[in-house]
Amino acid sequence: MFLIIIFEQSQYTNYNKKIKLKSVYLKKVLQIMNDFLLSGNDLAKIQEVLSKPNGVIAFPTDTVWGVGCHVFNKQAVERIYSVKGRSKNKPLILLGSKIEHLVPFVASIPDVAKELIEKHLPGALTLILPKSPKTPYYITAGFDTVGIRIPACPVFLEMLDRAVDGHVLATTSANVSGEISGKNKDEVVKSLGNDVDYVLDDYGFVSQGIESTIVSVENNDIKILRQGSIRIEL
Repeated sequence: MFLIIIFEQSQYTNYNKKIKLKSVYLKKVLQIMNDFLLSGNDLAKIQEVLSKPNGVIAFPTDTVWGVGCHVFNKQAVERIYSVKGRSKNKPLILLGSKIEHLVPFVASIPDVAKELIEKHLPGALTLILPKSPKTPYYITAGFDTVGIRIPACPVFLEMLDRAVDGHVLATTSANVSGEISGKNKDEVVKSLGNDVDYVLDDYGFVSQGIESTIVSVENNDIKILRQGSIRIEL
């Protein structure tokens, strides 16, 4: 019999709901993060950078490297668009260390999305869901949806849990738009090193180099927007 983990979002009156996920998900998170610690210097530097009015960092994930900033730092979000040359009609996505940190940014999680979360997260799956009023408009490029993901990268998860307020970042891939996404620290430093405030060490973690699969879910209807390293069959 599975232990049921219940996450509550009671602070948002219009979106008060219970998200039930089996303990398989929690076990996956704990396995990935077990005994992995970043240096105190890295943690302090990340906190310092993200507290700046336009602080932007680069970091490894399980798929490709990313750049990110605090979700509610509009100046930093605008800087990401600028340094990448990214079109303003392309949204950023939210990466979190655990599902309960991402729940407040979505209006609902349909049953089929819960199944995908349990099966594939942490991992290389980005879910596009209806956004909640908490999600800033400048993150979603005017869309009424938001992308969320939990990478299976212990370096990144440890950073989120120990150095990032709210344990969520607004992110996109670490590359100039139109170029290949960065797969390692050297590539990121060469591409964006002069345009971000700090590039986190990978601590020996090797990214796959393949972008995440992107799936849109609304009213239990699934649409595959991009097939990435995880194969989703309809």
